[in-house]
Amino acid sequence: MMPLASKVHVLFRKEELDGMRLQGKVVVVLDILFATSTIVNAMAHGATEVIPTMDEKSARAVAATLPEGSFVASGELYAETLPGFAPPTPLALLEHDIAGRKLVYSTTNGTVALQLSKDADHVYAGALLNGKALVRHICEHHPRETVLVVCSGSMGNANLEDMVGAGFFADLFARQLGDNRDFSDAAQASMRLFRGGDALEMLMAARVGRMMQDRGLTHEVEYAARQAVLEVVPRLEAGRLVVAT
Repeated sequence: MMPLASKVHVLFRKEELDGMRLQGKVVVVLDILFATSTIVNAMAHGATEVIPTMDEKSARAVAATLPEGSFVASGELYAETLPGFAPPTPLALLEHDIAGRKLVYSTTNGTVALQLSKDADHVYAGALLNGKALVRHICEHHPRETVLVVCSGSMGNANLEDMVGAGFFADLFARQLGDNRDFSDAAQASMRLFRGGDALEMLMAARVGRMMQDRGLTHEVEYAARQAVLEVVPRLEAGRLVVAT
């Protein structure tokens, strides 16, 4: 008997999670510029865990429960770094001694998407940076479960960079699963988008990418556009992202 085809679906905005049944599903949350890219990079460089929060107030409340020196608080609201917090971008955060400490993290979209996905059986933080490692992990550990790739988007709108990220994951799943796959139209559209262009060029052309270039953060966009260079797989467990084993 042939094994059941693996189902992969894409949501282009976190708001599409509203009312969706998540039980029994594997969710991959993407916020390429920059929340999940930052999370993946921080954990690859020694952060012991990441605590994603809904907003600044929640982040400060969590930080207040942790011993001084045991964590770094980082985050933004509408692309502005929160007062007294470390910058939320992948490379800048590394300058704040994240190794061996927890990261309390609050962003406008990505950490919210992670919180909204928490009812799924399995939730992971994905990025172009760790795509291959994450897809390999999912195929090994959840071979028969439906995979839902969730683009965080921004302010209720789809973001080009997240759609590119979703296409990268769809492409990786397609290569891993071969004919044994069942892709939604959204997953197929994302894959065709990714295969039809250059990821870095598309990230640079995106609204957030253009904003980052105007702020002198081109190097952060370039870093987030790197594909399959990190092996870390962040998994949400009891509200905290830890390294999946």
